[in-house]
Amino acid sequence: MKRITVLGVTGSIGTQSVDVVYHHQDMFEIVAMSAGRNIKLLEEIMEKLPVKHICVTLKEDYELLKNKYPDRYFYYGEDGLITIATLNDVDIVLNGIVGFAGLLPTIRAIEARKDIALANKETLVTAGHIIVPLAKQNNVTLIPVDSEHSAIFQSINGENHGCISKILLTASGGSFRDKTREELEDVSVKEALNHPNWSMGAKITIDSATLFNKGLEVMEAKWLFDVDYDDIEVIIHPESIVHSMVEYDDGAVIGQLGVPDMRLPIQYALTYPNRIEIVGEKRLSLTDIGSLHFIKPDFNRFHALKLAYKAGRIGESMPCVLNGANEMANEMFRKGKIKFLDIERLVEDAMNAHDLILNPTLEQLIEIDLWARKYVKERVKSYYAKCN
Repeated sequence: MKRITVLGVTGSIGTQSVDVVYHHQDMFEIVAMSAGRNIKLLEEIMEKLPVKHICVTLKEDYELLKNKYPDRYFYYGEDGLITIATLNDVDIVLNGIVGFAGLLPTIRAIEARKDIALANKETLVTAGHIIVPLAKQNNVTLIPVDSEHSAIFQSINGENHGCISKILLTASGGSFRDKTREELEDVSVKEALNHPNWSMGAKITIDSATLFNKGLEVMEAKWLFDVDYDDIEVIIHPESIVHSMVEYDDGAVIGQLGVPDMRLPIQYALTYPNRIEIVGEKRLSLTDIGSLHFIKPDFNRFHALKLAYKAGRIGESMPCVLNGANEMANEMFRKGKIKFLDIERLVEDAMNAHDLILNPTLEQLIEIDLWARKYVKERVKSYYAKCN
């Protein structure tokens, strides 16, 4: 029986993790879980699975639930997240939190020698230089949950890492893959949230439309698989059937294919290195699909991807700036405060304004993240003040 903490249980990754566990209760047990403000969905999950340790964001939700369910243990806030990520009777922490908020619980879980099933890409984007050595020091396995990184992880399993020539990271292209930059100027939030292949949370869906999500995945791949940025190639693959590939020195290309369903990489992360039957997933039929397409991305069209490569190559504190600025700009777009292309403009402005910090500590990363968010908010406020 593998005992699991799920961080972000009411999100897209979290709910699909619950589905995997529910169908394999003889193999998995969710010992602890965290949620944000979707208390209704959290209670539905509590009815479905007898999870004992539960963390919420706000104290008022904690008080409500504590009184309503006296047979369970409740926590709240960042301290609560750390508590459930470091429980003695947990084997693996599945981090499905979106954004920088997932970093500290990951660090504390690693220090507590918990294996990590990582869907929170920001952990490695902002602090790969801290996370990777810390995991090695504590003999902790980092298992990727993102479909692309899971595909790479599966494609290098049993292979000589020294023979990797390049990583081929596939991207759907998002909601606007066929639009020109001119057509992107006035796209709506509703249009951006209409992803053609995947069902994801709002923030990640917008990131997919800008291709910042793919840029973050490039930076994550660098740390997960110890490769140079020159050896990570992004390919637009509209069908999202080939989840990513690895090219080796002899020219062989090994990839992982499957229908676009996150339950497969979630389950593989929990069962690794074994495989078990997956319940309810539609099987891939290449004859039904007929053909697959692969397109080289235009870095002028997908400027966000260009910015991510730039931030990654600069390294040090710059990836944290890009991530924090993007999180804030993404949120402001979803709230209707800026236009779609303003997201990448604001991120680039923040990168240009930042004074690089070498080998930043965790405390410095927290400050840099706050600075980047504040910078974006003030730029937007200043722009609209001039317009009025």
